[in-house]
Amino acid sequence: MGEAERRAIEEAWNGVVATARRTTAEGLVVGTSGNVSARVGPIVLVTPSGVPYDRLGPEDAVGVDLEGRQVLGGLVPTSELPLHLAVYRGTDAAAVVHTHAVHATAVSTLVPEVPLIHYAAALLGGPVRTAGYARYGTPELAENVLLALRGRTGCLLRNHGTVTYGATLDEAYDRTAQLEWMCRLWLTASSVPGHRPSLLTETQLDEVTRALEGYGQPG
Repeated sequence: MGEAERRAIEEAWNGVVATARRTTAEGLVVGTSGNVSARVGPIVLVTPSGVPYDRLGPEDAVGVDLEGRQVLGGLVPTSELPLHLAVYRGTDAAAVVHTHAVHATAVSTLVPEVPLIHYAAALLGGPVRTAGYARYGTPELAENVLLALRGRTGCLLRNHGTVTYGATLDEAYDRTAQLEWMCRLWLTASSVPGHRPSLLTETQLDEVTRALEGYGQPG
C-alpha cells in the first residue's frame, strides 16, 4: 500500500468514526446500533460489530473489498455488511449511513412511502420508499433496500430504520438528518385531531428538483 493510499484510508476511517459518533450524539442510534461506511477505491471502511463508537481509534480500522473479504483490521465488520456492499455495487455511493432514527422508523411501520409533506424529499431524489422487511444482516434485506433506492439516495427499512448514501460522509449524513426531520414533521402534523396535513404533488416536487439544480454557491 502506497503512502497516498494509506493517508486516504486513514482520513476516511477518521470520517467514518466521526460520523458514527455523530449518529449517537444526535440521537439517531442507541448504543452500537446503526453503522457507517466509506469507500476508498476498492476498499470499504466500515464500523465494526458491537463496539461502542467512542472506543474506536485509528488502530481499529476495518476494511473489506467489494466481495466482503476482510483486507484491513482485526475487528469483525458490522452485521449489516451485505447491505452496505449492495449499495456500493448498485449505486455510485462513496459513503453510506444506516440508523435507527426514531421518527423515521416509526413512519416505516405505517406507510410504503413517506408522504410528500415537504420539498426536502427532492434532496433524496423524490418520494422516499419503505424497503420490505427482512431480518437484519441478510441478503434479502440488501435486495429490498436496492429496490427501494432506485432513483433515490435514501429509503426507510420497514420496522428497522433508515439508509442513505452520498458522494461524501457529510452528504450521506445530511440526507439521513433530512429524512428523519421530514418523518418527524409528518408524524407531528398527522397527530392533530380533526386535521389532515396537506401534501405536495409530484409536479410541485419536480419544480423543486429543478430549482435545486442551481442551489448553493458556484463551484
